[in-house]
Amino acid sequence: MKRKQLFTLLVILIIAMMALAACGAPATEAPPPTEAPAAQPTEAPPPTEAPSQEGIEPAKEIVIYNWSDYVAPEMYDLFEQETGIKVIEDNFSSNEDLLAKLQGGAAGYALIVPSDYTVAIMIEEGMLAKLDHNNIPNLKNLDEEFTKMYYDPGNEYCVTYLWGTTGIGYNKDQLEKPPTSWKQIFEAQESDPWYGRMTLLDDVREVFSAALIYLGYDNNSTDEAQLAEARDLLINAKKGISGFDSDTYEELIGSGENLVAHGWNGDFLQADDEFGNIGYLIPEEGGTIWIDNMCIPATATPEEKLAAEMYINFVLRPDIGAMLADYTYYATPNKAALAEMSEEYTGNPIIFPPDEVRAKLRLIKPLGEFESVYQRMWDEIKAAQ
Repeated sequence: MKRKQLFTLLVILIIAMMALAACGAPATEAPPPTEAPAAQPTEAPPPTEAPSQEGIEPAKEIVIYNWSDYVAPEMYDLFEQETGIKVIEDNFSSNEDLLAKLQGGAAGYALIVPSDYTVAIMIEEGMLAKLDHNNIPNLKNLDEEFTKMYYDPGNEYCVTYLWGTTGIGYNKDQLEKPPTSWKQIFEAQESDPWYGRMTLLDDVREVFSAALIYLGYDNNSTDEAQLAEARDLLINAKKGISGFDSDTYEELIGSGENLVAHGWNGDFLQADDEFGNIGYLIPEEGGTIWIDNMCIPATATPEEKLAAEMYINFVLRPDIGAMLADYTYYATPNKAALAEMSEEYTGNPIIFPPDEVRAKLRLIKPLGEFESVYQRMWDEIKAAQ
């Protein structure tokens, strides 16, 4: 699945190039995040080495709390071969799950991968450790656009991992005319072929964003009446969906069990690589754009923190960033990695939306105490029969 043979060849090439002690690639000019430069060959950098930090040795094993299927499998093995640090991965299904677990006192994670608005919440609550940029020299490879994020300007706490969009995936073999409007999702008719054969994400802010966008409201609305209208719309929509799913929705589309799903662009592209029958679009009213980040919890030990910073630096290498992007089909913020990518990747409008699509995409932002209103109404939606 997902071009494993290609990755095996890539790993062999990387290791061979490391053995020759090749030099790093020349810097490339940072493009806007919706555009990608033409691919240019670059050489693999030297292996990752432990930074000099008096009195502290990196942990020999770290646990990363990440979204599922969101890393090229070879990456952990390569990192361990180069550093001796073993990586164990644990998974979450939504930002709310991640946040609740850490707020509940869960410790032992050296690195987490929250989205933009969740980073803002965690910084405000003192849940993240400040990064030592001396241990992350490859931070220079990050596109300048991603050093100015509203939630963490200057990358004081986090480094962008990948970014993407949320829209609609569909089975191309069985749907000649897929739904192009949220109306066809939220007000599906029994005569629609996707009626009863579609899912919405199991994600409170993503689902409410879609509903609020369809209703013509700000997707970060704090107007309780608007939110109640969105809640009622979603309760009524439940009769036309088969469930809420953030984990297997793309596979259900590929297998033909379902025909339509609300989900993330890279997941659909990954599944299409396996099934060959999946399309993706942003509904005419718009969708969301998001930015995922590598952050270190404040509960990490100094040894775990150092190992996590080494891993962040590893991910920011051009060759590793390219490997990650090629596997996940999400947009990399790594300008040096982009120079190594093929036209199939850099020219894909599903990965890098054109300006007219980008104009319809909205960020989800933190809402402070009003988040509890979203959660209460989400619970009402889930409980409704």
